[in-house]
Order: sequence, then C-alpha cells, then structure tokens
Amino acid sequence: MFLTIFLSSIVLLILLHCKIKYGRIGRILNSLPGPDTYPIIGNLHHIKDVPDNVIKKIVEYNNKYFPIYKISTFGYYMVFLLHPDDIKVLMTSTENIDKEHVYYFLRPWLSYGLLTSTGKKWQKRRKMLTPAFHFKILEHSVITFNKEAHCLIKSLKQESEGNAVIKNLQSLITRHTLNIICETALGISLKEKKEHASKYRDAIHSFGKIVPYRLLRPWFYIEWIFALSSVGRLHKRALNTLHSFSRNIIAERKLFHEKTNRKYLYQFEKTDNIDTSFQNSEEKNTNSIYKKRLSMLDLLIAYSLDSNEIDDKGIQEEVDTFMFEGHDTTSMALIFALSLFAKHQDVQQRIRDEVNAIMLDDDYDLTTSDLQELSYLDRCIKESLRLYPSVPFISRTLTHDLQLNNSLIPSGTICAIYIYSVHRNPRYWPDPNVFDPDRFLPENVKGHYPFSYIPFSAGPRNCIGQKYAMLELKLIVAHIVRNFYLEPVDNIDDVEITVGLTLNSSKPLHVKFIPVNEL
Repeated sequence: MFLTIFLSSIVLLILLHCKIKYGRIGRILNSLPGPDTYPIIGNLHHIKDVPDNVIKKIVEYNNKYFPIYKISTFGYYMVFLLHPDDIKVLMTSTENIDKEHVYYFLRPWLSYGLLTSTGKKWQKRRKMLTPAFHFKILEHSVITFNKEAHCLIKSLKQESEGNAVIKNLQSLITRHTLNIICETALGISLKEKKEHASKYRDAIHSFGKIVPYRLLRPWFYIEWIFALSSVGRLHKRALNTLHSFSRNIIAERKLFHEKTNRKYLYQFEKTDNIDTSFQNSEEKNTNSIYKKRLSMLDLLIAYSLDSNEIDDKGIQEEVDTFMFEGHDTTSMALIFALSLFAKHQDVQQRIRDEVNAIMLDDDYDLTTSDLQELSYLDRCIKESLRLYPSVPFISRTLTHDLQLNNSLIPSGTICAIYIYSVHRNPRYWPDPNVFDPDRFLPENVKGHYPFSYIPFSAGPRNCIGQKYAMLELKLIVAHIVRNFYLEPVDNIDDVEITVGLTLNSSKPLHVKFIPVNEL
C-alpha cells in the first residue's frame, strides 16, 4: 500500500513538472535567462528569505540578467522587465491592466478598489473618481495642507522650546499625512480621534509587514492554514481595525449629509464655481469649514444616492484604497526626502532661499500658484522620488500575449517592474546613486530615456493622485525648511531598504530639527 502511494506520488510530481516546463508558458519562456531552478518549486529556494534579502537578490538578478529575466515557483512565472522600451509596451497596454496575482494579498483590506480592480469595473471607478482631483478640488486640498503644516510646525516648536530636537520621522510624518488624507479625501477631522488614528497607523504598519511575509511562503497561500497561524491571527486583528476605522468615517460623513439635506453634495455638479477663498478667518480656524468642503468620499456618496452607480461596499473599497495610497506612500516620500535634504546642506539652503522668497512670514499660506513657482524644490522632490520611489514594485498579470521588442511573453505570465532598480540604472542615469536635482532641469529632462522614470507608474493605470501628492510634498517641505534647519542623525546611505506595502527603511530615520532663529 505504501509503495503504491509512493509511486503514485512520484508519477504525479513528474507529470506536474512536465506540465510546468513543457506547457505553453514554460516553452515560450524557456529562452529567457534567469537563476537556476529546481523542478516544481522553481526558484523558491532563492526567494524564501525575509524581504531584506529578497531585495538584495532582485537587485543582483537585475544587474546580472538585464534587460529581461524570469523566475518561477509552483507553476507561476514572473518576468522582470528592466529595459524602458519593454516597460513602455507593458505600461501603455490597454489590454494588460490586470493585477490579479501579486495584489491578491491586498484584497482582504482593499477588496476591489481602484488599485486592485480591473476591466470594466476599474474603468468605471477611474472615470467616477477623476472629478475628485479637479484643480478646484486641489485648491481646497492645499488649504488643508497649509493647516496641517502649521500644526506640524507648532508641535515641533513647542517640543523643542527654542532648542534643537531629534525626531523619528516615521512617527512624526505619518500622523500628519493621515490627518491630511482624512480631511481632504474623506471630509473628516481626526483631532478628536487620536486614539483611533494611532491604532489605525499601527494596523497599517502590521498589515504592511504581513503581506510580503505571506507572499514569500506559498503554504500561507492556503487560507485555512494561514488563518490558523499566529501571523494569520494578527492579520485578522489588523483588518478589523482598518475596516472599522473606514466604516465609522463613512457613517459619520453620511450622517452629516443627512443633517444638511445633502446641499453640499450638489456642488459637485458645478465644480468650476466652488468657492475656495475662505477669507473669513474665524471660519477658517474652525473644524466646521472642513465639513463644508467637497471630498472624494462626498463624490462617492453622491453617486450612491443619485444614480446607484456604487453601493456601500464599493464606497468602502475606495475609501480604504485612498486611505492607504494617500497616507502611506506620501509619508514615506516625505521621510526619504527630508533625510536627503538633511544630508545635503547646500541643497537644503537653496530650497530655503527659494521658499523664503515667497513665504514672507511664518503664518503664510502657500497657494497652488506659489507651489508652481517653487521650481527648484520641485526638482528636489522628483530626484528624491527617483532614488526612493514610494511604490518600488508594480506588476501585471497578462490576460493577452505581450509582444516586446525581442521577446514574446505569453498570457498568464506575471510581468514585474522593479522601479527602484530602473531609477538607478547607470545606462539611463549617470552616477545613479548621487542625489542631483539638476537631472530634472528642463534642458536635462529632454535627454531622459522615456519610461526610465516612473515614480507614479505610467499609462492608463498611472496614479490618479500624482498632482495631489506633489502639491502635498512640496508644501510640507516648504513649511519645514522655512522654520527649521535639518541635520542628519542617521546616515541614509547606510540604512538598508526594505519593502512592505511601500518602500521602507530597515530602521527608523531620525533628523535633528533646529529652529531657524537659533542659528
């Protein structure tokens, strides 16, 4: 009996191996280079370690196998595209927009929102949400950015009491970026929800560690096995926190519109006429004004009430998606940017000179027009995003064959782009590890190889909020350097990079904040 089971198992494994290696995908991809594989498990032995080592491996493979290579495990093939010409083919495809496999582990939290959905649902949601980023709505957002920046500066000054203070950037910045996304995208202030906000940030942090941990352990792909593990139980607690937080915010916003007879929802039909002046200082300094501003959540509620184009579940999908994308990605971009500016004192001073020419006093509120004038700061942010893209890895699951310049990638393959490596490729970026904002001077941008710089992705699935993000990044940095000199505490070059849901550092990054009037 035992011998029969053993022999049957051997035969099944041989058949599975043959299917993987000699099936259509395996046969077509056989000509692509890549690390040595074992039968069935493929390259699992190379990628089984913690995320820190996975990143080193990927960078090693990117350098070794440029411009294209494959890895596989248990019949799943992932092809890494490293040449901008091939990246362009994938990113501009209107057929291959599916994110099924790699983004699967985000779905327990984000379900099928704009980031993770595909096909007609994605197209409908993208069209539905575009008005939330109308330039008039962005002007509303800039008012909130200023308000939160003033709060950040005030808290730093109170803590420092006129002296230098060392801050963990992650704990400092994430608190304020979460406040910003809640007020701009959801119309809700977190000033009276500090405990809930803290639990929410912790849950995002936990979830962000669990996703790559699970991704690298195929036995955790089986739901019941994962649910029984200690990590699975932590995952469940984090999800409960994340979902209850967004559900409560949605309920609070709906109640507001019920009490005001929905009169503010109708303003979305006349976006060009929205008043953004808010000259009344008393009203400007109260939370009530934020309840009268239009937000992404208001737009979704309006669609739900007026045309039934989206239900309560759909609203929560998009709220969860924008809470993640508008909070975590922006905070990490700010953390790396401030660390770079602290290290490069000459760059920091040039930013400060440019900012001081516009911000004539400490209480100055920057406008969208002001931010457009900060051209050097704009270049510095772009260079920071080149070195440290908040989303370093994107992928597509091909639903159609993809013809690249020199290779055919068959349907069913996962195509991956490791943006972090593309942005540091010496073929397209001379001295790629050197921080040089002048790479983004207008005359130099003309020489950039197309699709060698994609911090906000590209093509039909590019980041819908990239203008919003750039405005927020520039404004927060401007207020900080207007009021503080930054000095490095941790050398950013010595910090190992890790990947959770976003690019991260292996240990917290600290910066010394010195009040400007102290030097």
